[in-house]
Amino acid sequence: MEAYVLIQTKVGEAADAAQDLRRIEGVVSAEAVAGPYDVIARGEAVSVDPLGKLVVSRIQLIDGVTRTLTCPIVHL
Repeated sequence: MEAYVLIQTKVGEAADAAQDLRRIEGVVSAEAVAGPYDVIARGEAVSVDPLGKLVVSRIQLIDGVTRTLTCPIVHL
């Protein structure tokens, strides 16, 4: 199971949050971006439950992260 996680951060904290996210097991990539979200991360897990735990118990606890939106990847 893979997903993009769109992340909003406190002002000025996107770069640090992206760097911290890259250190988390299960986060494949994390980049600071311009637009309505500040960081876009790509995460992976064996199923939806561990993916949800990755977001709730790891990504949302990063300093500066204020909101996340998880977008599961579907293969059509």
